[in-house]
Amino acid sequence: MTMNKFENTISELDDLLEVERDALLSGNLDQIGRLLERKETLIDELSALERFETDTLQNLTVKLKRNQALLDSALEGIRKVAKRLAALRRVRSTLDTYDSSGTKKAIDVVSEGSFEKRA
Repeated sequence: MTMNKFENTISELDDLLEVERDALLSGNLDQIGRLLERKETLIDELSALERFETDTLQNLTVKLKRNQALLDSALEGIRKVAKRLAALRRVRSTLDTYDSSGTKKAIDVVSEGSFEKRA
């Protein structure tokens, strides 16, 4: 890889990491998915080098770690939302009660139809 190609790859990856950061902060998961393939290609190009200047890559490393932390936080948030939605669905379909001995029992609530109010 020529020095010019190396610098172009570094610049392109740097720009892509900024776009990825913006997508993470705005919650645009579709865009993050679309950026992934190009990001992997650029990182593979840099990894193929036998020698490279670590000073040049230091800034990219910081941005990669920053974006990874944002992505981890976004995934944790998605997991929490999914867990909360599952709990809400469970609440709508079962009723948890306790008997006189303190044993927890779940009663399934089955909707057998709809209620129609007539005037």
